[in-house]
Amino acid sequence: MTDSVEPKGARAPRGARGADKRRRLTAAAAQVLHEQGVERTTLADIARVADVPVGNVYYYFKTKDELVQAALSEHSAHLDELTRRLDELPDPLDRLKALIEAWVGRRDIAARYGCPTGTLAVELDKRADGTLDVEAGAVIRRLLDWTGHQFRALGLPEPDDLAVTLVAGYQGMSLLANALRDPEIMTREGARLLHWLDSLETSELEAPGRGRA
Repeated sequence: MTDSVEPKGARAPRGARGADKRRRLTAAAAQVLHEQGVERTTLADIARVADVPVGNVYYYFKTKDELVQAALSEHSAHLDELTRRLDELPDPLDRLKALIEAWVGRRDIAARYGCPTGTLAVELDKRADGTLDVEAGAVIRRLLDWTGHQFRALGLPEPDDLAVTLVAGYQGMSLLANALRDPEIMTREGARLLHWLDSLETSELEAPGRGRA
């Protein structure tokens, strides 16, 4: 049996080309909206980064709001991929520490543009329609839910409140790093969060009748 040989210069099927363009536009939307914000971003900006003719954008996304929704889906997918990798670690405390280390690892980006989802959520909240801001909040809620699950697995009391404290710490250090253009704020505050996690674990293990199952 001989292998089929694709003619030289043959193009990918139309469906595959369309899926690739949509994927590139979605990734570009997430990047450009993070870097420039919703109001300053045009469809032409996104098309240029995606290397897609601007006229083609309307075939996949009729409005900029649809591209904002696509960007939020991209952020959600990135979060899912990150937590999937973290879930491969056997210990929930190690997962939480690795999450903080991942945040700190993006300190230069945070110092320049802020948290991708957090900054988008704040900007969308100022709009009157009240729909896209809810979708942005849903991405943050996914992070809170995953984080709360880790604290719950550690057997710590009030795990959902601890999740809010951790994610609020991340949002705060991202905001300050961005406002002051100082990525080392992320480094220092990340170290504080790691120390905080260790103090929670230690105090819980020392409490009478408590300990991880």
